Amino acid sequence: MKKYEIESLLKSFVLFFTLQCILLFVIIMQDYKQERLSIDDQVRNQMKICSFDLKCEGLKLDFVPKSKQTKVRKLYKKGDLYSFFEVPTADGYLLKIVLPKKRYDVMISTLKSDLVQKFILYALLIALLSFLFSLYALRPLKKALELNEEFVKDILHDINTPLSSLVVNFKLFQKEIGKNRKIERMHSSVSTILSLQNNLRAFLDDSYLQKERFDLHKSVQERIISFQTLYPNISFHVQIDGYTLDTNQDAFERILDNLLSNACKYNDHDGTVHVVTQDDFLRIKDSGQGIQNVKKVFERYYKETDRGLGIGMHIVKKLCDALKIEIHIESEAGKGTIVSLDLAEVIVK
Repeated sequence: MKKYEIESLLKSFVLFFTLQCILLFVIIMQDYKQERLSIDDQVRNQMKICSFDLKCEGLKLDFVPKSKQTKVRKLYKKGDLYSFFEVPTADGYLLKIVLPKKRYDVMISTLKSDLVQKFILYALLIALLSFLFSLYALRPLKKALELNEEFVKDILHDINTPLSSLVVNFKLFQKEIGKNRKIERMHSSVSTILSLQNNLRAFLDDSYLQKERFDLHKSVQERIISFQTLYPNISFHVQIDGYTLDTNQDAFERILDNLLSNACKYNDHDGTVHVVTQDDFLRIKDSGQGIQNVKKVFERYYKETDRGLGIGMHIVKKLCDALKIEIHIESEAGKGTIVSLDLAEVIVK
């Protein structure tokens, strides 16, 4: 199961399970009230029988003067439980029958224990039913998402052939006519589309990322050259130490592509982009418009302008988590953004 499927399953389970448990709790509380009244009736009946045959196991007997305020056969609960009964041979006295509070508390405690066990048993049954219900409710959604993903993957596969053909033809053009600014820009645009294709594939695919060793400086320089062609007005300043990384190169370069693309797209017309390393951190700093809500920047489909799909930074976070690279963002509206990648876990020491 994918992350969003697990999230949907858990939310459905928690919602259904919670509602059912609330209903079960209300029913158990009603049972408790009824059972407690039943216990009181049993105590009252036991006292009544005791008043006839004086066989009063567990009860205490006493004779008290008759009073107008005293109600006969009423069960009193003032500390111990007791009731008064008339004595035929003694008009001026009443028989007082007492049930010690400790015995009554034991009866109530036993009742509570039985109801708690019943609640736990029914809650476990509800949990099982909630889980099965959640799985059943998720099936149509899961099937629709799978069909949608398969459709997107097929499109990505079909697009790959003409894009690859364009890249090959651009290289042939360059060999035939030499360096040409327009061809380089067209080649960079196709490379950007290929990068977007890879982003979409990464968005859909949770496959294991194979590690490999590569030079950070070389990798960054190659990405910078590509973006310099696309954004000739942006000034790039690179100061990279000679780190060797041990991680998935394709995934790491996809992270760089997204971060550099954002640094250029949302920069000033004649802005700057600084790419530097310091204390095992790779930092990309731009002089652009900044981010208004940094906390939401990694959320899927979140974007602050009409440009883009809103999945770039979500993919960056997803890939960073997969590569065990911590990412931090500092930004201020109108003053630019600094993205820091903690490479401590992937640098070859």
